[in-house]
Amino acid sequence: MNRWDQLDEFISRVEKTLVVFLLSLMILVAFLQIVLRNFFATGLSWADVLVRYLVVWVGFIGAALATKEGKHITIEVFSRWVSGRGEIYLKAIAQLCSLCICGLLTYAAIKFINFEVQMESTTFLGIPAWILEFIIPMTFGLMTFRFALRFFKELAKILTPDSDPGLNKKL
Repeated sequence: MNRWDQLDEFISRVEKTLVVFLLSLMILVAFLQIVLRNFFATGLSWADVLVRYLVVWVGFIGAALATKEGKHITIEVFSRWVSGRGEIYLKAIAQLCSLCICGLLTYAAIKFINFEVQMESTTFLGIPAWILEFIIPMTFGLMTFRFALRFFKELAKILTPDSDPGLNKKL
C-alpha cells in the first residue's frame, strides 16, 4: 500500500467517525427538540437549522465515503459487453470523466463559498454560513482526489499489462 492509499484510508477512518458523531448529534438534537416542543411548549430556536446543516454534512461525507468504497453512481452500459483490456480502458475513461466532473464541482463549490464570504451571511447563533457550507468543496475535492487515485491505478494497469496475470487469460 502506497502513501496515497494510506492517506485515503486515514481520511476514510476520520470520515466514518465524523459521520457517526454527526448522525448521533442530529438524532439527539431532533429528539430534544421534539421533547421540548411536546412536553414543555418551548424549543431551541437554532435546533432546526442545526439539524438541516447536519443532514447536509452527513450527506456529503457519505457521498465521499461511497466514492472511496466504489459505491457511487456508475453507468455500466458498455462494460457488460467488454472484457479483458477493453474493460480496463472503459474503467479508466469512467474514472477520468468522474475526476473531471468532481473537479468542476469542486471549483464551483469554491466559487460558491467565496460568494458566501463576500455576502457575509450568517446562520444560527451568528455563525458565518460559509463555515457550515465549507463541507461542499471539501468533499467534492476529496471525491476528486479519490477518482484521481482510481484513474492512475487504471492507467498503471494499461501501461504495465504484464502486472495482472488475470488479464492475459481474459484476452
